[in-house]
Amino acid sequence: MNAKCPTTIVIGLGKTGYSCARFLSARGVDFMLADTRERPPYLQRIQQEQPDRLVQLGPLDAALLRQAEELILSPGIALTHPAIAEAMAAGVRVRSDIDLFCEVTTAPILAITGSNAKSTVTTLVGLMAQRAGKKVGVGGNLGVPVLALAEQIEQQDADPYDLFVLELSSFQLEITEQLRAQVATILNLSPDHMDRYPSYEAYQCAKQRIFRGCSQVVVNIDDPQTHRLLPANVQVTRFGLADPEPGEFGVIGQGAEAYLAFGKNKLVSIAELKIKGAHNVSNALAALAMGYAIGLPMDDMLAALRKFEGLPHRCQWVRQRHQVNYYNDSKGTNVGATLAAIEGLGAAEAGKIVLIAGGEGKGADFSALVEPIERYCRAVVLIGCDADKIAQILAPIRSENLSVWHAETMSEAVEKAAAAALPGDLVLLSPACASFDMFDHFEARGDAFIEAVRML
Repeated sequence: MNAKCPTTIVIGLGKTGYSCARFLSARGVDFMLADTRERPPYLQRIQQEQPDRLVQLGPLDAALLRQAEELILSPGIALTHPAIAEAMAAGVRVRSDIDLFCEVTTAPILAITGSNAKSTVTTLVGLMAQRAGKKVGVGGNLGVPVLALAEQIEQQDADPYDLFVLELSSFQLEITEQLRAQVATILNLSPDHMDRYPSYEAYQCAKQRIFRGCSQVVVNIDDPQTHRLLPANVQVTRFGLADPEPGEFGVIGQGAEAYLAFGKNKLVSIAELKIKGAHNVSNALAALAMGYAIGLPMDDMLAALRKFEGLPHRCQWVRQRHQVNYYNDSKGTNVGATLAAIEGLGAAEAGKIVLIAGGEGKGADFSALVEPIERYCRAVVLIGCDADKIAQILAPIRSENLSVWHAETMSEAVEKAAAAALPGDLVLLSPACASFDMFDHFEARGDAFIEAVRML
């Protein structure tokens, strides 16, 4: 080992890398930091808090990485990066912040992943646990790094939490060795991040790692691909949008008489929920199944569900103008999310949808959008660098019943959408793409939509 190279190298100085640095420093671990960027977002903070910490910026040094015993990798760095792959080939261990977290916590972990709705279900389960009087830590890919939650554990003799509810991305799971969740679920699967994975199957396999070492599994009956690699001898709780069998969560009835149910027991009318659309009914059922698996009281879960208004940028109602409702689904960053939004709102509303879509497609195949757009949409307004790709797949259905327009800015897109909508319609921003070609993040894109709608 080169004397100048610490045993551990943390790669990435964003939110996750910063939390790793604080965690390792508090435990007296010998480590250094590396980032491919010259100005990573947390560099100044690290320099202030740990002025003697060695930091290497710019292209990763493969020779340096090969000298380490382990790499703690941030989710934004792919395992296929040449320097990382070379280090792994040389026998260097690669781990995640999730691995570090699992070493110090003793509380049960509820682990949630999926192509869509991870944040909604994670937040809702956390609210259900709070309503039940639990001290719950909610984080992961959701916004609070798990090691930020772990700081409270380190400061006390015992784990102060009753349980953790963690949203986990495929990027986190692919570098997590053994999660050992008490309850794990894959909510749904559809192609995403095809610019990072060599195939859809590789993406699916990364997601399936959430089941490693788990005790219980929550299964989406409506999406068989989410549970084709279930571990043996684990307890399974199922949910789906059809009539439930005994011990399952589902839906009884139709229209105004539809209820969330457990077996044949009606739990709550869907009309009472503040979150709308079939996709949100599925989210509610998933949250109930997760809470049931961990033993949360049903009354507390239903009370939290009735109050839940959803998350910003996820089919978020913005306003009504001229009898047209405007919805912000900027978090719809992949085709599956946009499909869920179109089908969920389209089936629930009497009018047509005017869809605003486009951005950085991440190598996605947009063809799955054709059928629901033809069925539910009056017009599509396209923005961003992959607007032409979406326009091409819509070309066969463009007619007097579906107009397709282009816009250079969000304000222009909203103005064109408002002009196309008729009373009773809804305008939906659900891009099916990442935002980075036009905005810093999906929140900024959603905020721009909200502001443009308010300025109409």
